[in-house]
Amino acid sequence: MLSYRHAFHAGNFADVLKHVIQVQCLDYLLQKDKPIWYADTHAGAGGYALDSTEAQKNAEFQNGIGALWGKNNLAEPLQRYVDLVADFNQQARASSALKFYPGSPWFAQKLLREQDRLSLFELHPKEQALLKQNLGAQRRLKIFDNDGFKGLIAQLPPKERRGLVLIDPPYEVKEDYDTVVDTLVQAHKRFATGTYALWYPMVERRRINRLEKALVASGIRNIQLFELGLSDDTNGRGMTASGMVVINPPWTLNAQMKTLLPDLAQRLAGKAGCYRVETLCAE
Repeated sequence: MLSYRHAFHAGNFADVLKHVIQVQCLDYLLQKDKPIWYADTHAGAGGYALDSTEAQKNAEFQNGIGALWGKNNLAEPLQRYVDLVADFNQQARASSALKFYPGSPWFAQKLLREQDRLSLFELHPKEQALLKQNLGAQRRLKIFDNDGFKGLIAQLPPKERRGLVLIDPPYEVKEDYDTVVDTLVQAHKRFATGTYALWYPMVERRRINRLEKALVASGIRNIQLFELGLSDDTNGRGMTASGMVVINPPWTLNAQMKTLLPDLAQRLAGKAGCYRVETLCAE
């Protein structure tokens, strides 16, 4: 299925969680001079106009990046993230206004160095065309038009033996919840030292419970989970929260998120905001 367009959801609370963690993982890996490899299984368009018809339909960015824009006293990881979004807007000639929102491929391209590589997968023809337009042509960057799950496995292990893999499918089909676990298990066998970040939507808690149990039963070690919600998941109103499962996370990530998520939940959702920080499997 190729109906999903991230433009409707760009910059929402789920993007905030995903991209804050993505940036923290990349910053940690980039502390060493050795090259790294970045892979994005469902890359999207790479950038989105927040005044577009799609983004304005539900204006989801207003309780995401919009709630952080121009605010003072942000924690360092949040300020780092907001500064990068501001940089993207300046590149798009939007001055200091919030008019555009970058996708995960742009964050990676912005942070990675000349010696690092990016492999991006995107099947949707329009999204792929926009991705190429937004990121441009670079020697270190390759965009593939094949299935991101299968394409990822074919790329492993990377020659760098260090890197971050972001897996964030739209979950249009329910089988994706099983496919992401199968993909992680296969990928980990080929590239056990890599950092993997799996995004998921919190729509039905039973599906996430099953996903967590499958990951724990996989035998993979060093798995942490971070969740951020605008409300608890008992109201049945679609996606109330989202989460990130991180395998081989930076050793600093857990402590950072324990401090960051309570503040972020309050900023985005007030008293209704909620969060989770869990260690699914220790090292």
